[in-house]
Amino acid sequence: MAKIQRQHRIARLLESHSVTSQGQLVELLSAEGVVATQATVSRDLEDLGAVKVRVPGGDTVYAIPELPKDQTASEDHLRRVFGDWVVEVAHSGNIVVLRTPPGSAHVVGSALDRAALDGIIGTVAGDDTLIVIASERSGGPKLAHHLRDLAGL
Repeated sequence: MAKIQRQHRIARLLESHSVTSQGQLVELLSAEGVVATQATVSRDLEDLGAVKVRVPGGDTVYAIPELPKDQTASEDHLRRVFGDWVVEVAHSGNIVVLRTPPGSAHVVGSALDRAALDGIIGTVAGDDTLIVIASERSGGPKLAHHLRDLAGL
């Protein structure tokens, strides 16, 4: 199997499983008939830009912060990401601030960027805080309300 094909499978596995270790990823690949060593998986994770993020409950799992730019996140995907990761939504003027568990803001930011929601000019992600800039037309309060609904808050 070519490197790009293996990395595509790894990306799919990280989306569908809570992968906590490289050894677990080697086993998941093996179950799909892909033979890879831990060293190979380690290099693939680095090539993919995978990072470890803390999930509710305290465990850390591998995640890829950004998928290809041309892949759009659906509203359902955005709702799942927000429901899992967003713990607080606040706003001031045209700025909406989203709080996440430590090390998770980039996951929410990437999903939000790929969703291409109307009324968002851009996002900036830190460790546990994401700043979302609302357009003048949509405004911060309206956007904050929508994002709060997506998170189930």
